[in-house]
This record gives sequence, C-alpha cells and structure tokens, in this order.
Amino acid sequence: MENTVMQYPLESSMTLLSHLLLALPDDDTSYTSATEELRFAVGKINRAQFDDMLALANSNHVVVRGMETLLTMFRQAGGDIRIEWAVNALAAERARVSNALNYLEDICAALDSEGLNVAVIKSLDHWPDLGSDIDLYTDAQPEDVMRFLRRRFDARIAARSWGDRLASKWNFIIPGLPEAVEIHMGRLGQTGEQVNMASRILKRSRQVQIGEQTFRVASVSDRLMISTLQRMYRHFYFRLCDIVDTVELTEKVGVDYADLRSAAMDADIWEGVATYLAIVSDYTQKYRGIGLNLPLSARSAARFGGKEIYYAKEFLRIPIMPESVELYSMQLGGLLRKRELQSGARLSLLPWLATAAVVGQKMTGSDKGIW
Repeated sequence: MENTVMQYPLESSMTLLSHLLLALPDDDTSYTSATEELRFAVGKINRAQFDDMLALANSNHVVVRGMETLLTMFRQAGGDIRIEWAVNALAAERARVSNALNYLEDICAALDSEGLNVAVIKSLDHWPDLGSDIDLYTDAQPEDVMRFLRRRFDARIAARSWGDRLASKWNFIIPGLPEAVEIHMGRLGQTGEQVNMASRILKRSRQVQIGEQTFRVASVSDRLMISTLQRMYRHFYFRLCDIVDTVELTEKVGVDYADLRSAAMDADIWEGVATYLAIVSDYTQKYRGIGLNLPLSARSAARFGGKEIYYAKEFLRIPIMPESVELYSMQLGGLLRKRELQSGARLSLLPWLATAAVVGQKMTGSDKGIW
C-alpha cells in the first residue's frame, strides 16, 4: 500500500481505528503494507489511549476486529504489556459474543419450532463482533411471541417508548442474557411504515454458518436496506461497524445491485440506499485509497457522500439539514403517491417524535420513553 493513503493525523482514536480496520488488506496477515506512520502510532499507545480506543471500538461494535488487528501489530513490535491488554480485551468480548450467540441459537430454534418464524436482522452483520442488543424480525402475532417467550425463557418485556410502539417492536429481557432481544413484528422502519418490505424479509432470507451454528438472516439486499433505514432515516449517524460491515459484504459476499435497486425503489428509499453506499465508499477511499465498486445507478442516485459527514461524540454524523430532510421527504412523497396512506401517516409523525425527543433530552437529559 502506498504511503500516500496516509493523509490524516493519527492522534484521534477514531482516525487510528479507521486506518487499522480499512487501510490494511484482509489477506495480508503480516500487515507488511502498514505505513511507518501507522506502525509508529500503534507502537506508542499508552494505557489511557488503549482504553479510549477500546471504549470507542465498543461503541462502534468493532472490538474483536479492532483488537485482533492491534494484537497482531503489538506482537510484531515484540514482547510488550500492550499484548496483554489486547489479549484480555479480546477474551472478554469473545466470551460475551459466544454467550449471546448460544442464547440467540436457542431463541431462534425455539420460536421456529413453535411456528413463530424469525430471521436475525442487524446483529450478525457485525460478525465476529456483535452489537449491544439482539435484533430479530418475525411476521407472527405479537401476542403469540410474547406468550411463548414468557413461558419458554421467563422473558420480561422492557418498557416501550413512543417510537417502539410506532415501529411495532418489543424488547425482551431474558435471564442470563445481558443483551436485550429486540423483536420487530410485522413492520420495519423508524415509524413502522415499511410493511411491504417487512413482509418479504422471511421469504428472501438466507442461511449463514457461524462456527457450528446456523442462523437465518436477511438477504443481502434487505440487509443493506435495513442498515439504510437505521442510519439514514432514524439515527443520522454511522458506526464504524457500518462502514466495515458494508465493505466486507460487497467484497466478500457480493451485492445484486439490480435486485437492491428494485427492492429499494419499491420501499421508496433507493436514494437513501445509494447515499448510504456512497458514504461508505468515500470513507473507505479516504483511509485505504480505493472505495467500493458501485454501479453508475447507485452513484447517480446518491444525494451526498462522505464529504458531508463529520465525527462527533463517538460516531460519524450525518447532516440533517437539508440532506437527511430531503431523503425523508422523498420517502414520504413516494408512500403518498402510491396511496399507502396508513404508512404515510405513520411516517409523517417522525418530525414530531424527533422534536419531542430533543425537548425531552434538553429538559430531563434523556429521550427515554420517546425515541
């Protein structure tokens, strides 16, 4: 890799973590392509900097991938206490992930055996990392799911926010599992406006093998659309895992862009999906010198790209005005043109919900119960 890729100061934990995860080829196990600047930055990490990077990796769901890369570079530098830091961090995170996957396997198998079919969404996108909760989708009746989880796993339903109710999702607390199990039932989207898209999730799902465990997950196209709904239409920020996950998906699994475009246009979010991909491509190019190999249809549909995002409060932020507002308006307009009035009415509540969340945050320090 040419040193010209290293254009950005490495003092920031996010910048260093981005270089570690994106700048080095996956097939280069010796990391000989790491620039001297990157090696020097890694070699002088102290305990406080390591803890800061670990916390950032945790909030961005890249602990395993980030620590594995750091550990390799620490070992190349010779015996060092830093090796112990990385080994301990990896062991703790792998134990958490293993425990969560065992529960996830049991929950999915139990629901399926009861005829309450489910697919894992979002959570396994980060493998070998895992998010802070477990997300599932089902088209079963909520009452049946709740009744079964209470009986089989002694599950407790967490308090639901206004946003949860609109989105038709429930969070379950299960003894022995630190992560909440969030189940979307019959709807997707920030206000539950995506009914048609949701109805196809199980039909289009695929099986993935993780170690000796097998899970049903969303199709590649649906996975990218769900990520887009989450990032471009709800939270308005990217985690670093979203960048890395999408790069790995496009380069290792492959994307049927014709299918993605068709499905996204049907859901009225094609411009959002294209923008999501453009941001990932631009950010990747920034740190390794080459972006995604996107088709012209995606590049031309994107409304903005990586130049517009900025880092703040542990995440890569997406500007709301006017960029995200335009995407929201296009989605709402598409629903109304197709006379999907109920979905349009749900989506029209989003600005009011977001405003209430902002007011609640300012008054109480939390948007809990709203967003």
